[in-house]
Amino acid sequence: MEPEERWTVNVGERTTSALVTRRDASAGGPVIVLGHGASTNMEHRTMQNLAGALGKAGLSVVRFNFLYSEQKRNPPDRMPRLTECFQAVVERTRSELNPSHLFIGGHSMGGRAASHLASEGFPCDGLLLLAYPLHPAGQPEKLRNAHLGSIPVPALCLNGARDELCLREKMESALAELSSLWTMHWLDAADHGYHVQKRSGRTEEEVLEEISQVSGRWVSELLAG
Repeated sequence: MEPEERWTVNVGERTTSALVTRRDASAGGPVIVLGHGASTNMEHRTMQNLAGALGKAGLSVVRFNFLYSEQKRNPPDRMPRLTECFQAVVERTRSELNPSHLFIGGHSMGGRAASHLASEGFPCDGLLLLAYPLHPAGQPEKLRNAHLGSIPVPALCLNGARDELCLREKMESALAELSSLWTMHWLDAADHGYHVQKRSGRTEEEVLEEISQVSGRWVSELLAG
């Protein structure tokens, strides 16, 4: 991977920051634009780890701050503002990197924002959801799946088997209503942040390697048509 570049991206009358890690120095090739979770930012350890894993999977990675995190505000912006920011970063990515294939996705809330964009017909070649927050913690009845059936592109979802924001039985039920474009992969022993307990016998490095391998196979299949 090449060294990171930092962009300033215009989002309406405001700006945000993005970090770009290219597979090589030339333009082209597959790229993913990656949004962060609600309580993190693009430079959080989770996002750094995921950028590394997806780079090993064959993707250049553009990760960015949503406006509220760029401005160090809380709580997170509402969904229309999140998707506006996401779209601006994707547009900059298309013009700067000229990707052969463009994927959108993110960790937790970032993936949720990407899924809303995709469900609205935003042009992309695939959707990568990393720890999709199907429901708030402790509130499995408040599902966030109504829009998932409207997504017209291939989607890969990687959740930990111990994810407190995505109970497995709830997700499996939701998946039963979705098309064959969806691929679900469960990461044994991992929680919402992809952390594992020592007694599980797994390490976080092993979880990240699994994310890299599964994502790499999925991307390769899509590139092959």
